[in-house]
Amino acid sequence: MARFIFVTGGVVSSLGKGLLSASLGALLQARGFKVRIRKFDPYLNVDPGTMSPYQHGEVYVTDDGAETDLDLGHYERFTGVSSKQSDNITTGRIYRDIIAKERRGDYLGATVQVVPHVTNAIKDFAVADTDDVDFVICEIGGTVGDIESLPFIEAIRQLRNDLGRGNSVSVHTTLVPWIKAAGELKTKPTQHSVRELSSLGVQPDVLLCRTEKEIPDSEREKIALFCNVPKSAVIEALDARNIYDVPLSYHAGGLDDEVLRAFGIVDATEPELAVWNDIMDRIDHYDSEVTIGVVGKYVGLPDAYKSLREALVHGGIANRAKVNIEWIDAELFEHPEADIVAGLEPLHGILVPGGFGERGSEGKIASVKFAREREIPFFGICLGMQMACIEAARNQAGIEEASTTEFGETPEPVVGMITEWMSEEGLQKRAAGGDLGGTMRLGAYPAKLDGNSVVRSIYGSDEISERHRHRYEVNVHYRDALEGAGLIFSGMSPDDQLPEIVERPDHPWFIGVQFHPELKSRPFEPHPLFAGFIEAALKQSRLV
Repeated sequence: MARFIFVTGGVVSSLGKGLLSASLGALLQARGFKVRIRKFDPYLNVDPGTMSPYQHGEVYVTDDGAETDLDLGHYERFTGVSSKQSDNITTGRIYRDIIAKERRGDYLGATVQVVPHVTNAIKDFAVADTDDVDFVICEIGGTVGDIESLPFIEAIRQLRNDLGRGNSVSVHTTLVPWIKAAGELKTKPTQHSVRELSSLGVQPDVLLCRTEKEIPDSEREKIALFCNVPKSAVIEALDARNIYDVPLSYHAGGLDDEVLRAFGIVDATEPELAVWNDIMDRIDHYDSEVTIGVVGKYVGLPDAYKSLREALVHGGIANRAKVNIEWIDAELFEHPEADIVAGLEPLHGILVPGGFGERGSEGKIASVKFAREREIPFFGICLGMQMACIEAARNQAGIEEASTTEFGETPEPVVGMITEWMSEEGLQKRAAGGDLGGTMRLGAYPAKLDGNSVVRSIYGSDEISERHRHRYEVNVHYRDALEGAGLIFSGMSPDDQLPEIVERPDHPWFIGVQFHPELKSRPFEPHPLFAGFIEAALKQSRLV
């Protein structure tokens, strides 16, 4: 039977519940346990797929096509365990399913209520498909005291009773702020937060206290006394110099020891942390530096490109290099007075990421052209690949009106909406006027690679599987024209209908992919495309 760890947060948001869950999962893995991590999101959206990146950050996509919270990216990057559709639930999904059952008459005339119907649905989600793991870590989004979170906290209370004593542990993340004017740390926010959680029937077993200053023993004793936990269960969480140092830092603070102690497990082996020490050694003791420009639409919010940023870091880890990222607003290159040379020439590599909508598209196309003409390593992802194809069509193939139907009607739809494609479930069909949520080509799909291509040498395989999230595709009918312009279609769907990868053999490193390779990159297993891109950027840095 799996044991459950429930992670909650209090006082303020952004205390790092996701990193706590991911790090704790990694530490338990390092001790030989099998883990699964799940996220409970209290918002009423069915999923984050239609939410603006400025509202929610990036949308993380799983192999089975779920659009999920970005914290699942942390879970995968830290544990290497692929998340599933069943690992992220929202209030919206729960209420949608319950109302559908009510309309069908499944409740046999009963009054449908938050307790027991909503809480039962939450509990069913928590325990489903957990027979093959030792620990299930369940992160509750939001902050204790939020109205939206109340059904989830109540479900935890019930589930802890259902599971029986010794089969669940509550870890509460809270804040111990430093008040500069007083010159001291304050424990009252933590006390009030624990009191709020306890009043809802959940007594935390372990406290992770986020703080900017070391917590003295006297303050730990005060927190332990008023929060009804052992002093050893008050874990200090200072800001880390790098997120990949968090598992090491939390282990040094005793987090995994205390969680196991709360379960009554006292004979667990010490964690094998060599891989994390190696990652930090590569980050701290790098041999060289490169500067990568990310020319995008949502650069004002780093969380919008969370997985992309981490994948670039992983590429640096693979090459023992420090990657400096310049976040560049694509719209800057759309103004007549824009100096694109000054903006892009100092870079060692240019990356155009995915995105939606027309804003900034001409700036992205201009960046592609600059990288092509100046022979600067270029990496286009999703929309970035599409912009590379439009740039080649306009400036090399003589198709001056080349564009994408995403931006409106065009006589030369080099990129167009895909209305049908094959998946494991069979033929998928979409309509232009249909719903936006969950209607894209989502999840892992296979692709076959040209045997003589650059990407074939990078992957070391003829076939790959990568995760997708897009509604538009490069029109295969323009393949001959684009290949005549030097842009080779080196990766295709198995039926040869959907272009997956383009590249320029005559360029130092120029690759565009329709999928999102950043979603499968890990610090201990960097994605080969990002490792290759950073390697090419290092060569470029020696030429500048």
